[in-house]
Amino acid sequence: MAELKEKLFSEFAPVSTEEWMAKITADLKGVPFEKKLVWKTGEGFNVNPFYRAEDIEGLKTTESLPGEFPYVRGTKVNNDWKVRQEIKVTDFKAANEKALDILDKGVTSLGFFMKGGDVNAENIATLLNGICPQCVELNFSTCLCKAELLIGILADYFKQRGVDVEKCQGSVNYDPFKKPLLKGKEAGDWGETAKAVLKAGAALPGYRVLSVNACYFNNAGAYIAQELGYALAWGNELMAKLTEAGCDATEVAKKIKFNFGISSNYFMEIAKFRAARWLWAEIVKAYNPACDCACKMHVHAQTSKWNMTVYDAYVNMLRSQTETMSAAIAGVDSITVRPFDEAYATPDDFSERIARNQQLLLKEECHFDKVVDPSAGSYYVEVLTNSLADVAWKLFLEVEDKGGFGTEVAAGEIQKAVNASNEARRKAVATRREILLGSNQYPNFNEVAGDKIKESEACCCGGGHDCGEATVTPLDFSRGASEFEALRMATEKSGKTPKVFMLTIGNLAMRLARSQFSSNFFACAGYKIIDNLGFDTVEEGVDAGVKAGADIIVLCSSDDEYATFAPAAYKALAGRAQFVVAGAPACMEELKAQGIDQFIHVKSNVLETLQAFNAKLGIA
Repeated sequence: MAELKEKLFSEFAPVSTEEWMAKITADLKGVPFEKKLVWKTGEGFNVNPFYRAEDIEGLKTTESLPGEFPYVRGTKVNNDWKVRQEIKVTDFKAANEKALDILDKGVTSLGFFMKGGDVNAENIATLLNGICPQCVELNFSTCLCKAELLIGILADYFKQRGVDVEKCQGSVNYDPFKKPLLKGKEAGDWGETAKAVLKAGAALPGYRVLSVNACYFNNAGAYIAQELGYALAWGNELMAKLTEAGCDATEVAKKIKFNFGISSNYFMEIAKFRAARWLWAEIVKAYNPACDCACKMHVHAQTSKWNMTVYDAYVNMLRSQTETMSAAIAGVDSITVRPFDEAYATPDDFSERIARNQQLLLKEECHFDKVVDPSAGSYYVEVLTNSLADVAWKLFLEVEDKGGFGTEVAAGEIQKAVNASNEARRKAVATRREILLGSNQYPNFNEVAGDKIKESEACCCGGGHDCGEATVTPLDFSRGASEFEALRMATEKSGKTPKVFMLTIGNLAMRLARSQFSSNFFACAGYKIIDNLGFDTVEEGVDAGVKAGADIIVLCSSDDEYATFAPAAYKALAGRAQFVVAGAPACMEELKAQGIDQFIHVKSNVLETLQAFNAKLGIA
């Protein structure tokens, strides 16, 4: 049969990279290739517009199979993952009823969040009543000091009911770095506590009790390479501290669970999880474990909170869907999809159902669980995997050279670095170099969000009550859209509805394009937009704008015509409204000399510009 197989495209002569580059260079007509087509990521490396077989020659990521060390292609020989839903436990009976209900709706993993003071045998028995611990993954998060107690209660509960603990899977979220990362408070000497938690965890062989919560970094706006590099350093800190305390490296590694976030950078996230498994396997291997299976990274992934929005919130479903897809394709062990309304309210039955079904669609209709590492061999993904691995490894070594993850967290250096990334990304959102649909681009013009906001924002992972004073600056969990939302909410609460009038004139294509650009620009602040098909004279347009009660009149035309139209419109308006020119024409300096000083264009800082207009219009 092999001899009968036809080779596709054999009648076409092969094309070399040099020939492709020559053609691209010619088509660019003098525009530099690096400037026009090379993607300058925030991850510390650039991405080319195309890759070829020669680009992956000799890469280690192509040498192994799924389930083989170093596990870049997955730790399993299938691609099934657990569908997880989180439950905040305030009433244990009600939480149990909810858990039983959603287990009939496709959930295969439960995440319980409870207060430390509520951890006792009676409450746990109530919580788990009717739930088969061998059939569903159970994950628990509580106060740091209650982790050992909780593990013991679970072990006793399973023993009393004759449960085969060898068949139980789950986790207890012991996280010694929660306080310094989320609260800026000292972690203290956590080594002995971690050792006790590890020892207690031996009674639950299938439970991972040491957490690396890299999701903190993702939700705080870190770049992907940062999240990965710091996660590796965090995991290594646990390995180093506990092995130095006399614990067996194999046992420690098998008790660590990585909780990552997932951003909307689709292919980069696929590459992140592949690189994460690879690099972690190499780190654990250096501790000489008894078996390679100890080198397997166990990964839970949760969709990002950083890019969730309050306005046009249904768009959150689109973002979380692509995020879930990238994690599923990358072969993670379990996934939590955040309900689309989580940024402004307690999720209800509808939003939780949608979140569950987002995963079930990928399983039942798209069959993502049937193909292992489908991105393998892709020139693009393989290069991204290696590029991310290289940058993250360098960051990992940098942290190690400075004393390790614990030292850097105690000094606030990691928090500082992640917060700098958050600030840089929010600046990118402010200038539209990073788009958040519905917030800084293409907003829903008529939406009012004040009535739907039911609760103020809290930290992404539920910090709980911790004693002590802050000694360093904690992570900043400001979302990417938060400043735009504050801007628009200020307009909404002011009781004013500023009107922006599009004075469209001249060149048809340019005036339409610029009126659309300007409409989207000002709608981001919640202003009312009055668009027009066009006017014969600027005087006619100005009169119509004043008659409509416009607070801002935007002149929309072509660069060549602005030299004539702008001075005439500015003179006719005579200060009766704010005057803005849409674009950055060559005659800008001449116009400024005539008193026209407000321009909006693709290089504008949208946020700062709109904040300035709010101030001019008396909106606090």
